[in-house]
Amino acid sequence: MLYLILVSILWGFSFGLIKGHLTGIDTNFVSFARIFLSFLVFAPFIRLRGINFRLGLKFALTGMLQFGVMYITYIYSFHFLKSYEVALFTVFTPLYVALIDNTLQRRNNRLNIVTAFLALIGTAIVSLKGVPQGGLLQGFLLVQSSNFCFAFGQVYYKNLMAQTPHLKDQNVFGLLYLGGAAITALSTTIFNGWNGLVLSSSQVLTLLYLGVIASGICFFLWNLGGRLVNTGTLGIFNNLKVPVAVAISLLFFGEQANIPNLIAGGAIVLAALFINEYQSRRLILKPA
Repeated sequence: MLYLILVSILWGFSFGLIKGHLTGIDTNFVSFARIFLSFLVFAPFIRLRGINFRLGLKFALTGMLQFGVMYITYIYSFHFLKSYEVALFTVFTPLYVALIDNTLQRRNNRLNIVTAFLALIGTAIVSLKGVPQGGLLQGFLLVQSSNFCFAFGQVYYKNLMAQTPHLKDQNVFGLLYLGGAAITALSTTIFNGWNGLVLSSSQVLTLLYLGVIASGICFFLWNLGGRLVNTGTLGIFNNLKVPVAVAISLLFFGEQANIPNLIAGGAIVLAALFINEYQSRRLILKPA
């Protein structure tokens, strides 16, 4: 759980940095730059022993969805939304995590669904009013596409690693970034994202931070942390980062939101986390 808390805080800065420093750069290139830098970080750790072509393709396709398609739609949504609004619209991610996990496992875990809904309600309260209408639908749909890809990747990676206990996370994670880099490079090429590309020093530094830290190290720690907790906790942490991101946008990037709503909504998300943990431990400790 410590990994998920640390990553939630680090990711909180990403929303404001993208909106404040990368505006005007082709969003497909931004997506590619982040994932390619992440790939460079983990490429030296790739070990293909014990990984056949089919399994390697599964890892690459997981990264293509969780990182590649997710980033393409996520970063493009900043054209229509403020940074804290993008954070707000990730509210549905834990619900997607619960539903996808139930589908893949062919089970109906009501606890995951209930706590996901509670986290959804809490995060919605963070910005109960003040969401603008211009570009709202486009931005909302883009963020939901991003949410679904991110949720699917987390759950599928968790299941895939559970089926291959002989593999270590650090030895396969570069394959996920390779898949993400491939789809974002293709998207950048199709939409001419390479043309007229000029970056300032602050934009280069921002991309380095986002690529090496926020994407490379943080995605690794997030997926590793996700394997160490139950699916309900993983889903809730997908929303715990939202109040954190909104708070950081307010404190460090000068944006405005409803402070009482932020406090109330954050408290409800934390309550959902504690309920899930309490019930999960009760089920584990309950005698057969």
